[in-house]
Amino acid sequence: MSSIINCVAYEKGVALPPFPLDDVSEIITRPGVFLWVGLLEPDETLLLKIQEEFGMHELVMEDARSPQQRTKLEAYGESLFLVAKTASITDDGVIFGETHLFVGKNFLITLRHGTSRGYSEVRQRCEKNPQRLALGSGYALYAILDSIADSYLLVLGELRNQFQQLEEEMFDNALPREKLQRIYQLKRELIQLRDATQPLIDICNELRRFHEDIIPKTMRVYLRDVQDHCHRVIEACDNIREMLIAAMQINLALVSIGQNDIVKKLAGWGAILALPTVVFSMYGMNFKFMPELDWHWGYFGVLGCTFAVGSVLFFKFRRSGWL
Repeated sequence: MSSIINCVAYEKGVALPPFPLDDVSEIITRPGVFLWVGLLEPDETLLLKIQEEFGMHELVMEDARSPQQRTKLEAYGESLFLVAKTASITDDGVIFGETHLFVGKNFLITLRHGTSRGYSEVRQRCEKNPQRLALGSGYALYAILDSIADSYLLVLGELRNQFQQLEEEMFDNALPREKLQRIYQLKRELIQLRDATQPLIDICNELRRFHEDIIPKTMRVYLRDVQDHCHRVIEACDNIREMLIAAMQINLALVSIGQNDIVKKLAGWGAILALPTVVFSMYGMNFKFMPELDWHWGYFGVLGCTFAVGSVLFFKFRRSGWL
């Protein structure tokens, strides 16, 4: 079945020889053995086989068939069902996927939907430390949750770099439309990343306080480390969002100041040009009886007065910073 990425049994932290899926129900009963199964968007036949071999509750399988689940932790008898959001960065932005985890005393099943990245590297790191892997499914569950939290930090680092680039452009001039769209996308991705991270804290807290049959006391400190990573992501998301809002407000203020400067210049030149406009338009009405029409120096007097008053206005506006 191509939907099975990995199916490995471990005894005292050491991988056993490969075996067919039909032998799961027999191997899982061996003392000191736990199974780690990785699935990628399995078909209905495989899901029914998993349900049969591991004795899954029908409600769990119903959720497993449906992607786009909310992040959650549910207990079904002696097993747990978890849903966690995954995040990865691409050239088009942040892509979110989904991982379903079925956890029992002696088994762990990961079911990936969408663009959720694989956990082969996590499995390899665990196999290099057989003493911890001997702790069973609880340690394997921690390793996956820790990998998910680390991916949040990687995505957060890229979003922070993008914000710093946008921040520099915000203080230069008015932002073009495409930059405004990228700022909106960045804010949306920060919110989505925060929404994916927050429930993981509650899940780790519940795993630490309850479910001692699956999560031994020695594992609680590891889950606290996952919580610390999630808290760092949430705090950073909130800080970047606040800085983004502040930078936008500053950019709007700079744009407003620039517009005010333009308005001042227009008003200053308008006041300077108002006097000659009034005088010349009045003398251009061709009335027969008007003052200074018969005066020898009338034309030069009007030009001189107009120029003098305009010059005074120009230097006053210049001194006040309007021109």
